[in-house]
Amino acid sequence: MHRVYLDNNATTPVLPEIFETMRPYFGEHFGNASSIHSHGQETRAAVEDARESVARLLGCAAAEIVFTSGGTEGDNLAIAGLVNKADHVITSSIEHHAVLHACKHLEELGCDQTVLPVDGRGLIDPSDVKRALRPNTKLISVMMANNETGVLQPVEEIGRLACEAGIYFHTDAVQAGAKVLIDVNRIGCHALTMSGHKMHAPQGVGALFVRKGTKIRPLLHGGRHERSRRAGTENVPGIVGLGKAADLANHALGLGDDSKLAALRDRLEHGIIAQVEDAEVNGEGAPRVPNTTNIRFGHIEGESLVIALDLKGLAVSTGAACSSGAIEPSHVLIAMGLRPAQARSSIRFSLGKQTTADDIDLALALVPETVARLRELSPSYTKHTVRAQA
Repeated sequence: MHRVYLDNNATTPVLPEIFETMRPYFGEHFGNASSIHSHGQETRAAVEDARESVARLLGCAAAEIVFTSGGTEGDNLAIAGLVNKADHVITSSIEHHAVLHACKHLEELGCDQTVLPVDGRGLIDPSDVKRALRPNTKLISVMMANNETGVLQPVEEIGRLACEAGIYFHTDAVQAGAKVLIDVNRIGCHALTMSGHKMHAPQGVGALFVRKGTKIRPLLHGGRHERSRRAGTENVPGIVGLGKAADLANHALGLGDDSKLAALRDRLEHGIIAQVEDAEVNGEGAPRVPNTTNIRFGHIEGESLVIALDLKGLAVSTGAACSSGAIEPSHVLIAMGLRPAQARSSIRFSLGKQTTADDIDLALALVPETVARLRELSPSYTKHTVRAQA
């Protein structure tokens, strides 16, 4: 069976050229990057080259990049490392749980938090951010791109508000990295999170941008790694892979590959909407990253559709991978005003660099027929059809 993978927001395959760049650092170049002998210094050089590559992708200085184990650690480091007891934090209702749960933990320790709403497109209103500001507000943490809908938030406007108020601004850019152009100076953020496995680098590595002059407390205590901001021996193969992924992303964005990916996504989205009755795009009308569409299908259960499509060779998801198996419907879609049944009937399709036109053709053949079959088995759809015909 030919399999097609359209769940790249969960994780991406490591591209062959990235794996080949990493390969020597699993064996031949094995040194600890903190060692002063030649084995250590050759791996230190590789780490610093990767740091330069990630910095170029974000438009910052290499010294402002801290390597982490991924997005969750980066979010937690940014939030816990910038906020003190009795401070006030502003975030949004559609954040990844790495941010929501980190902020909730701070609240349990004595901090205050405000969780902002979004509109029906999944967008935060910057005026809500401004109204939420208090004298003790220390940090705003709002994601750049939502992991379920792909909706891009007005981070530049939020960054200007943070600057005017003299407070920190962190943005989780895990789902935006390598998909859209990012310039941390235009955004005005003090911290920005990235994750390797969302951009065809390996799992277990990420990066946190920390603006020069921003004092951040480490989560991990030990050695003086990463300029005393993140203790622990560096994951050299992973960091090398992230650096290569950043170089590839820089090159691809310069060639307009994001537009090509958006064209594939739009063909998939428009084709499904044209063929399937009672299907709607969640977040329609809002700016989105080019690889993501989230579509709700009336009168079916999303998990049933995911399983049925997987049996036919197509991998998609109902939302965030870390929430797979959760009883509750997506907090993101509920925050956008969807009813629980609508949220549970929603499917996320997310493309990657490896996605081809043939992959989209297969998806357009499988999705309508599978939805139709599931609806035949659905009592609610049978009742809906009878009422419509009456």
